[in-house]
Amino acid sequence: MSSMEATNLNIETLNRMFSEGKRFDKRSLTDFREIKVSYDVSNKAEGSARVKLGKTEVVAGVKLGVSTPYPDSPTKGNLMISCDLLPLASPRYEIGPPKFNAIELPRLVDRAIRESGMVKLDQLCIVEGEKVWTVMIDIYPINDDGNMIDAATMAAIAALKATIVPVVDENGKIDHYAKSDKKLPISDETWPLSITFFKLGNHLILDSTREEEEACDVRITWGISLREGQHMINSCQKSGPVPMTKEEIEKMMSLLPGKYDELSGKMSKFFSN
Repeated sequence: MSSMEATNLNIETLNRMFSEGKRFDKRSLTDFREIKVSYDVSNKAEGSARVKLGKTEVVAGVKLGVSTPYPDSPTKGNLMISCDLLPLASPRYEIGPPKFNAIELPRLVDRAIRESGMVKLDQLCIVEGEKVWTVMIDIYPINDDGNMIDAATMAAIAALKATIVPVVDENGKIDHYAKSDKKLPISDETWPLSITFFKLGNHLILDSTREEEEACDVRITWGISLREGQHMINSCQKSGPVPMTKEEIEKMMSLLPGKYDELSGKMSKFFSN
């Protein structure tokens, strides 16, 4: 059997199963896999976390540095997110210059976090117009078994929740030998999640496995958070040439609040504060 025939067979099988509301791992089309979160996976980071979403596994670390603020925000700290898609995590990843997905993933995580207002950048100013804290989040996939964007966002959020601001000496330099108990200023009410739908034929699924992801026609990722008790859409990005119908958009919109509450409830069990 050729690879093309095998691919077509996989698509046909998944399409048939989705039409029956079934998946290989016994979940419904909108169920998420089991979530596990662990902390302190790096002794060099100001905060770090490992998230397992089914077999998908990703580590996120937060480093803080003293930098110059941007000219248009002299009293606000900076936020930077990067991601290394290493071949050890998936045969789809290659060594060399970053491909589109290596650029897209941290941007989607950045937009979900930044637009939610979770990180209180206005509280990260050291000297107005001169020195501010820069929050740098590094994301490292360990095993990609699908839905890496949602898993990476969870890991970044968990790492931020665990981050301690280091001590700055009288010269404005970080004192790596002094211990601090000052938490990173973040909102306890509004922390974001990304929720990604995949579409195959007329079927929408959540938390895709790698096989499902590769068979699907289109992906759409929503950045969701709470603000004053209301669910807010902070970002949205579609990937793939197949259009979404009005009915499909309405279905996703109807599912987002409940899925956000479900996932945030599961994540909050792992938070210490």
